[in-house]
Amino acid sequence: MSIRSILIKCGKMFDGVNEELQDNVDILVQGNKIVEVGKNINAPTDTVVKDLTDFTVTPGMIDAHVHMQHFEWQNRPRETIYGSPSWKAMAFLYNAREGLYRGFTTMRHVGSSTFDDYGGISAKRLIDLGFFEGARLVVLPHYHASVGSHGDQSQFLASNPPLSKAYHQTFPTHGVGADFFVGSVREQVKYGADFIKIMATGGFSTPNDTPDDQQLNDSEMLAIIETAHQLHKTVTAHVYGADLMKKLVLMGIDGMEHGSLITEEVARLMEERDVYLVPTFCPYDEIIRLDEENLAKKIPEFQAKLRQYADRLIEGRRVIINSKIRLGYGTDFVTVHNAYEGGYEYESWMLSGIDPFRALKAATSVNAEICGRKDIGKIEPGMLADISAWRRDLLTDPKALLDCAFVMKDGVEYPTKTVE
Repeated sequence: MSIRSILIKCGKMFDGVNEELQDNVDILVQGNKIVEVGKNINAPTDTVVKDLTDFTVTPGMIDAHVHMQHFEWQNRPRETIYGSPSWKAMAFLYNAREGLYRGFTTMRHVGSSTFDDYGGISAKRLIDLGFFEGARLVVLPHYHASVGSHGDQSQFLASNPPLSKAYHQTFPTHGVGADFFVGSVREQVKYGADFIKIMATGGFSTPNDTPDDQQLNDSEMLAIIETAHQLHKTVTAHVYGADLMKKLVLMGIDGMEHGSLITEEVARLMEERDVYLVPTFCPYDEIIRLDEENLAKKIPEFQAKLRQYADRLIEGRRVIINSKIRLGYGTDFVTVHNAYEGGYEYESWMLSGIDPFRALKAATSVNAEICGRKDIGKIEPGMLADISAWRRDLLTDPKALLDCAFVMKDGVEYPTKTVE
């Protein structure tokens, strides 16, 4: 039986690496792989031609910071936190499908601590086996956190200690001491974790901490990093403050999420050590560009801390934009937007003044590196055929990644949706 061939005719094409849009390039797909890229390709006679000459073609986009358990949270906030493990597993499948239809062919779930068990691993496998349509998933089931920290959502039930304690006992990666976290990392890897994450600092949405607070001690963090590396897994961290970012870099961490309060000194150190950063700009835009309407959609603690840290957030973004840090593209949508609406982050990057090619590389080839996937993120022979196309001008229109015209994953075309 012959392998099906598809010839994609591009109007413009970004290959995920070179900072240019190439004109009138063709992509030959056979089976689930790209086999040739160029002009005047001599395709087999039975090749199906896909005319995308009115659009800009890119590698399938990758969102490297998603909380897949957040399922249409605006209408179902209780289920987002307290829904059953089965509900959360269905949320993974729903968000993966909706993200794929919007041009995001890979989504990286950065962990949770709610009633979630290991449904994300099952969702990933079911999608990979072809039983469900959806973006390919890179999954961390649970992040590592201390009791009562930003990562401990049982604190929202603290007015009822017995209930809060019962809820907390469902979190397998919250504990005390280096030995506990050595075992916890091993257990996450045992059950299929693709990477490991440390909840190193406090956050903006929780009432009992600040973004500068260190919430695991040095020995605990070092134990997590060393154990993960022994098991050939990379480690990232939820972290905001510069002092702890510096400490984590010196401990040998692979990358970090947020980093919103970074300083010039830490940026230089990250450049020297090639530590990546997924800066998740969009959740802080409401204060950086002062949008009172969307700011009001956040919980009171989040609003208050954004106002308190506004000056440092603005400075941190300036540092990130002007740095040469290896930036990944991630959304962290848990309040204003849905988990599958990844195109809004591109708007934030462009309005912040980042070169569009840096943003596009972050969402394709750089994110592929962060996800440990050498077979995606580029349009070149040998890569998996993960390909998206966009109606709007990617170099001038901040909303371009909200308007997907075509999406293919593993050589299969799927329906598209535009973010409303």
